[in-house]
Amino acid sequence: MAEELVLLTRLFDLLAWLLPKAERFPRVHRLTVTQRLMNAALDCQEAVFAAQSRRGARRHEALQDADAALNRLRLYLRLAHRWGWLNDGQYAHVSAQVAEVGKLLGGWIKQSTA
Repeated sequence: MAEELVLLTRLFDLLAWLLPKAERFPRVHRLTVTQRLMNAALDCQEAVFAAQSRRGARRHEALQDADAALNRLRLYLRLAHRWGWLNDGQYAHVSAQVAEVGKLLGGWIKQSTA
């Protein structure tokens, strides 16, 4: 239970940092890449909330959905960095946050299959 709360806290911190940054991405990409990035981050948070309230196979499915959303988020962050929307320091910071979320999520997935 404590690991779940840590995961939710880390996801909240990630969203609180990322969403204001994404609003500053180029306007021309706001309805495409930026929107998908924000959706992936929010989808991950929502899937973790769903997993928290479920048990068994339904929980595992929600956790897999969260993992898929986290992978999409990684892709969009790499693109944002490559296109210069995030500088090296910002990308390092958000990558560390995503890595921590991934470790916590992976641990919960592993625990749910045991």
